[in-house]
Amino acid sequence: MQAPRRWLPLLLVTPLFLTTAAQAADPPLRWGGDKNGGAPFIFEDEAGKLSGFEVELADYLAGELGRTPLFVQNQWDNLPELLKRPNLGRDDDLDIVLNGYEYTKERHDETPTSVPYYVYTFRLIGRRDDPSVGSWAGLGGADPKKRVGVLRGSASHKYMEARFADSIELVPTETVTEQLDLVRDRRLDASIQDSPAAAYYVQEGRYPALRVVDEPVGTGYYVILTRPGDDELRNKLNESIRKAVRTGRLKALYQKYGLWDANQQRLSYLAEQSWPDVADEIKVQEGDVRPTVSIRFSAILGNLFRAAGMTLALAVTSFPLAVLLGIVIALCRVYGPWPVRMLAVAYVEVIRGTPLLLQLFVIFYLVPQLGVWSGSETLTALLSFPPFLAGVLGLAINYSAAEAENYRAGLQAVPRGQTEAALALGMTPPTALRRVILPQAMRIVIPPVTNDFIALFKDTAVCSTILIVELTGLYYQYKTYPGVVVELAAAIAALYLLMSYPMALLARQLERRMSPGTEKR
Repeated sequence: MQAPRRWLPLLLVTPLFLTTAAQAADPPLRWGGDKNGGAPFIFEDEAGKLSGFEVELADYLAGELGRTPLFVQNQWDNLPELLKRPNLGRDDDLDIVLNGYEYTKERHDETPTSVPYYVYTFRLIGRRDDPSVGSWAGLGGADPKKRVGVLRGSASHKYMEARFADSIELVPTETVTEQLDLVRDRRLDASIQDSPAAAYYVQEGRYPALRVVDEPVGTGYYVILTRPGDDELRNKLNESIRKAVRTGRLKALYQKYGLWDANQQRLSYLAEQSWPDVADEIKVQEGDVRPTVSIRFSAILGNLFRAAGMTLALAVTSFPLAVLLGIVIALCRVYGPWPVRMLAVAYVEVIRGTPLLLQLFVIFYLVPQLGVWSGSETLTALLSFPPFLAGVLGLAINYSAAEAENYRAGLQAVPRGQTEAALALGMTPPTALRRVILPQAMRIVIPPVTNDFIALFKDTAVCSTILIVELTGLYYQYKTYPGVVVELAAAIAALYLLMSYPMALLARQLERRMSPGTEKR
C-alpha cells in the first residue's frame, strides 16, 4: 500500500515538466498591439472576442510559423520601447509589434521592419453639413484656425505639422473614435485618418454625419516591427507575407473588412523586393508622406514653455475651487442635518473611490451626450465644455473630496470649549463658526492642503487625455522624435521640479511651525 504513495509526487510533477518542455519547443508568437485604437485594426466584438484585420493577420502568421498567437496589450506609442526590452519568455514580453506602424528609415534602424502588409493613404474627414471643410488646401488660413484631430505620434501627425505648420490648430488624441465623435459633435472641425479607419467608419456609414473630403494624400506602408538581431524571425515573417500576397490570402482578408483598394496592388511588387532598400528607391510622388522624424530641441522650446504655462494655469485655477468646495462639504458633514450629511458622505466616497481619469472622461465626453440625447442644441452647446474648463472642473471635483476630509478633520480637532466660549460671549452659531472655529481649523489643515496642491500639480498630467497640451501631453506628442526625446524628458522633469519644489519647501516649513510642542524662537 506504500508503493503507490512513493510514485504520487512523480505523477504530480510529470505533467508540469511535459508542459514546460512543450512551451520551450513551441513558444507562442507574442505580438503587441493596442486595442484601444479600435476597428478595423484590433478591437473586441460584441461577444468580447478580439477581432480586426490585424488580429486575423497575426493568427495567419503564427500558423505559418507553427506557433500560437498571444496578444499583448499596451499603449500604442509605448510598444516599440517594450519590444526593445530583453525577451525573457514571459507573457508580457514581445516578439513583434503589429498595429498600424508606418515604415520610416529611423524606425527600421531601431526595430527592423518586415515587408509591407498594407499600403495606406491619409483621408480628410469633415461633417456633411460643414462646407467650410471642402479640401486639403482649404484647411489652412481660416480665421479662426481650423481645429483638426490627429492621432498622437502618428505619421499623420507629423505630416500635418510639416504641411500646415501654424496655419491650423492640431489636436492630438489617442483613439480614432474619440476624434470622430468630436468632429460629429462639432468640437473639432476635421479629422485626419489613415485610409483603413476612414473606410471602416466613414465610407461604410458607421458615422453618417461625417464624410470623406477631397482625394487621398500621402502614401505609406504598414510594417511589422521585430526585435533587433532577430533576423530569422523577420525573414520568416517576410516569406509568410509574400505567400499571403501571392495566394490572394491578404486580398481576401482586406476585402472582408472593406479595406481592399487600388493601392494594395503595390504589395505584389514591394513584397518581392529587397526590403527596406526598395522603400528608399521609390520615387517620392507629389503628396507622398515622408514624415519628419528629426527635429531640433530649440524648435520646440516655445511649445515647452506654453505647455508649462498650461500646467500652471490648470493647477492654480482648479485648486482654489477644490478648497472652496471641500470646505462646504466638510461643513455639511459636521453641522448639517442627517440628509445633508448622508449626501456629503456619498459625494466624498464616490469621488474618492473613482479615478481622476474616469471623472475627466465623464465630464468631457459623456456629459455633452445628455444634450445630444435631449435633442436640444442649446443644451448640447452648454454641456460641451472646452478642454481647459473640463480639466479645471475635473481636478477641482476630484480634489474637493480630499479637501473635505482635511477640513472635517480640522473642524473636529478644534476643542468644543471654543464653540461654547464663543456662544457664551453672545455670538450666534454661524458667527462663532465663521470667526472662531473655521479660522482655527484652517490653520490646522494648512500642511496637508499644501501637500495636496503639490499632488494636484502633478496630476494635471492626466488632462492630456482631453485634448489639453500640458507638459506630459507635450512629451507624448514628441516622444517619437528620437533627436529630442531625452532633452525633452529632462526639461519637463526640471520644470515640474522647479514649479513644485517651492511648494514642497513651504509645506515643510508650515509642518514645522504647526507641529505640537514647537515654539517660535
